[in-house]
Amino acid sequence: MATYKRPDHFTKAAKARGYPARSVFKLEEIDRRVRLLRPGQRVLDLGCAPGSWALYACDRIGLSGRLLAVDLQPIAQMLPANATFLQGDVLVVAETELAAYAPYDVVLSDMAPNTTGNRLADQARSYHLYVFALSIAAKLGGQGSSFVGKIFMGPDFELAREETRKHFDQVRLLRPEGVRANSFEIFVVGLGKRESPRLPGSSRSEPG
Repeated sequence: MATYKRPDHFTKAAKARGYPARSVFKLEEIDRRVRLLRPGQRVLDLGCAPGSWALYACDRIGLSGRLLAVDLQPIAQMLPANATFLQGDVLVVAETELAAYAPYDVVLSDMAPNTTGNRLADQARSYHLYVFALSIAAKLGGQGSSFVGKIFMGPDFELAREETRKHFDQVRLLRPEGVRANSFEIFVVGLGKRESPRLPGSSRSEPG
């Protein structure tokens, strides 16, 4: 697992602004470039610890929005009133719990595996986390919604991009400035989720 002993200027700037981690600048740049977050939206944040993305998103969606943040680890960060934290393994938590505020306008995933030093193995595990997050966005995202997912570049990357294209009108690849120089992570952004096909005999409830 990679460790970084010296805080860089992103880390110092994040602390100065009240965020627990430098990762906030990745989401901030993505938001700026694709106009991701707006007041009143419903947002799902998968793998939210230590809470920087959740804090930033809550500020952008305002008190009229709602955010559900999920992580296996507890978070020390106090979240605003428009956020709910659910502690549990994202891979096994009940879909009914994830659907608390569905349909979502934005699904975020900064999930990454604990790295082992074996690049191919780490990339494969990252791919599976990405595909899982994408499946949640496909199921719980509303028509026209957006998805942001982190993935490690590797042999399965094109498969992940093609799978994303099945669900979204636009797919963009972004590597924010806040990504460390020695990291092989990249963010796949899906914009304009297509309406999921209705199954015979199925019914759909309108969002409240």
